Amino acid sequence: MDLLEKLEPILIFSAIILGLLFNNATLLQQISPSLITIFLSLMLFALFLDIPLSDIRNSFSNISFTTTSLLINFLWTPLFGYFLGNLFLNAHIDLFIGFVMLILTPCTDWYLIFTKMSRGNVPLSLSILPINLVLQLILLPVYLLLFFSSSNTIELVNLANSILTFIIIPFVASLAVKYIFNNKPIKDKITSFFSNLQTIFLCIAIFGLFNTESHSLLNNLDSIGILFIPLILFFAINFVLDYFVAKNMKFNYEDYASLTLTTLARNSPLALAIAVSSFPHNELIAIALVIGPLIELPVLYIISKLLLKIRKKYDG
Repeated sequence: MDLLEKLEPILIFSAIILGLLFNNATLLQQISPSLITIFLSLMLFALFLDIPLSDIRNSFSNISFTTTSLLINFLWTPLFGYFLGNLFLNAHIDLFIGFVMLILTPCTDWYLIFTKMSRGNVPLSLSILPINLVLQLILLPVYLLLFFSSSNTIELVNLANSILTFIIIPFVASLAVKYIFNNKPIKDKITSFFSNLQTIFLCIAIFGLFNTESHSLLNNLDSIGILFIPLILFFAINFVLDYFVAKNMKFNYEDYASLTLTTLARNSPLALAIAVSSFPHNELIAIALVIGPLIELPVLYIISKLLLKIRKKYDG
């Protein structure tokens, strides 16, 4: 992980503060919506470009780990996340949707940092990344329609437009670049260039989001706090679940730590991109997706330290 990725939480927080501080700058208010669309698209293009989808087959080098991880991430987690949201956020439909979108998208970047900190199996965690990305691309719209189609919040036209803008176009563009520049040194340089800018793209988009929606956020600070309880419960219960599942599957400590971070870490830019486009009049959905990681990151740091303590007795 390079320096920018390690500083990502600090840079995101700085982008939020700057977006709020400049909320009365007329020029920025005019261009901020475009900043969100352009730089989230670039962020996802860089993400797709950086991930070797051809390596999906490597995910199945450890079938028991892959199967367990996928069942937790894409079957248990959506159902459990919806249950928690229905229990705590049912009276706040925008926060409910934002929370579920956050829960539905496994992390595609900083979970590797915490896996390394906890002495987990980083290559194994990396191998599961491409298939996690592909499945969330497919299943996020499916679960949104399944859970919220009756809420009158989701507009199918907006959802389809967001999938086209933020998934299909960046994904096809990344494949085209890989195909056109099939000379490995050139392709690696292009991939490296955009990969180094992923965090910058994301921060500019977040700046635009908070600059655009600053008044909505400031008027709903109490509601944002409601996210804390279901998020903490999600992490705590899944942390315990991962331990017992890993023990039952006879995973060694390194694989157990990888399973824990792979199934706990959330916050894909994909969810934020879809929220911005699919729910243009429901600002709290997108804001919830940015606020969530500010709770999540300290929790993951604590969990990585707990894992190191468990490590001493896990294989004993």
